[in-house]
Amino acid sequence: MNNATFKIFILDDDVWYSELLEYHLSLNPDYEIRKYHSAKDCLSNMHHRPNVITLDYSLPDKNGAEVLKKIREQSPDTQVIVISGQKDVATAVDLLKQGAYDYIVKDEDTPERLWNSINKIRENVSLREEIDQLREEIGQKYDFSNFIIGNSDAMKRVFTMMGKAAKTNITVSINGETGTGKELVAKAIHYNSPRKKMPYVTVNVAAIPKELIESELFGHEKGAFTGAVARRLGKFEEANKGTIFLDEIGELDISLQAKLLRVLQEKEITRVGGNSVVPIDVRIVVATHKDLAEEVKKGNFREDLYYRLLGLPINLPPLRERGADILVLAKHFMDAFAKENGMGKKTFAPDAQQKLLSHPYPGNVRELKAVVELAVVMADESVIEPQDINLSASDSEKDFLAQERSLREYTTEIIQRFLNKYDSNVLLVAEKLDIGKSTIYRMIQNKEVLTR
Repeated sequence: MNNATFKIFILDDDVWYSELLEYHLSLNPDYEIRKYHSAKDCLSNMHHRPNVITLDYSLPDKNGAEVLKKIREQSPDTQVIVISGQKDVATAVDLLKQGAYDYIVKDEDTPERLWNSINKIRENVSLREEIDQLREEIGQKYDFSNFIIGNSDAMKRVFTMMGKAAKTNITVSINGETGTGKELVAKAIHYNSPRKKMPYVTVNVAAIPKELIESELFGHEKGAFTGAVARRLGKFEEANKGTIFLDEIGELDISLQAKLLRVLQEKEITRVGGNSVVPIDVRIVVATHKDLAEEVKKGNFREDLYYRLLGLPINLPPLRERGADILVLAKHFMDAFAKENGMGKKTFAPDAQQKLLSHPYPGNVRELKAVVELAVVMADESVIEPQDINLSASDSEKDFLAQERSLREYTTEIIQRFLNKYDSNVLLVAEKLDIGKSTIYRMIQNKEVLTR
């Protein structure tokens, strides 16, 4: 039977009467109908999962109550309409208590009553399917792991913070290295918030020239400057009632920071070259790879704006601190790229997995994606070998040493790299680095380093 149609079984030992019901119900082309003249034949076809069964109460092999019970056991979602020549009210009430949807007495009005009863059942089925679909969609949207892939403790903490952010309109500040997925987090928060049906607008502050950023954010009036041939709405107005994501907010010129602060405080903007005040209702999400607190100390970022933007902070861990998430992400990128390009399914050889785990990924998730996609192309067979994975060790080391970290931070990262490389074998890592195993165990307990 076609799963897309509405399925109806007619169970009646009277061949002529069953054909009469079939003819009447077949006037609706969406109905797919099958006739059975014995309970045994009908019950043996319950695997087709009919939506409705019209049940003749008096059958040669079983009575209606027995058949109703068997139907309810085999297919609880199937609705049963009992059709009987008896006008016994007690029998009708008893069958309805046992789960029958309706009880119809055989007379000249039976086909019409049956038509109306089935229409009501179909409406209820459609409504239930719609509710189930909505519940599924809502469930999927509120599962942040569908937006960002990862099972590490570090990412679980991120998911927790994202969930808190989605429930309110609090300003969110996302901090993380380039390529860690800051925009993905911002988008996930918006589309799981009460504002999800309103605009989501992204502004990369670092990509807009200094002389154009004010107009880009707040808009301008006609004639405000050379080339302003018409009024133009800014990004804040475009995002009204929704969310604006200000990426790389640390790059905002100090002269514009005061204007942004006023917008946040007063919840209104004034277009460049205009005098009219435009009220706005916008949720703010900002992101940066810089340490804004340090930028405040250096005088590059206003302290009052810093505290206004801090809101709920979310710190995205670099990929090198996410342990086995590297392999989870690598498989995801591999499968997606292979499917997109019509290539066969591939897997990573054990040595290739170790090679992926040992790399520090200065470009984070973005770098891993590029590395994996190239490896899929380079692999001649269905298994990706270490030689198919192109990693630039010299660039990685240069990036590692150029970050000007404390000795403790360098020590932590080195231990994390070796734990990744040697599959979290603490004894082997302690031997390789010539340090006490208790030092590593203490760092694991304090969650300074992660194991798989």
